Amino acid sequence: MKECKMHIVLDEGAKMPCRAHEADAGYDLFSREDAVIHPNSGGVFDTGVHVQIPEGCVGFVKSKSGLMVNHGITTDGTIDSHYTGSIRVCLFNRGGNKYYVHAGDKIAQLVIV
Repeated sequence: MKECKMHIVLDEGAKMPCRAHEADAGYDLFSREDAVIHPNSGGVFDTGVHVQIPEGCVGFVKSKSGLMVNHGITTDGTIDSHYTGSIRVCLFNRGGNKYYVHAGDKIAQLVIV
């Protein structure tokens, strides 16, 4: 897989996006806070991660498959190459139970295309 070089800056308390395995398509994004997402409700999580995506590329914020399949937690977003603000992830709970997010939890993936 071709590596897309990005400049990354972290706010205080943010974790560096990373791949769990070298061949993974997405970089895991992590929560910086504890929160509860109630059924049929959502929450916005500021990851504190600022990326400079190369011109001609785009970033997609995608659901973690385990969160989606096991708990009904979904997300979706697009990051243009000129955006350098902090990545904020909106998680939506489509499941029937409260979902507890803890600081340091993997909450989404950043896929660069």
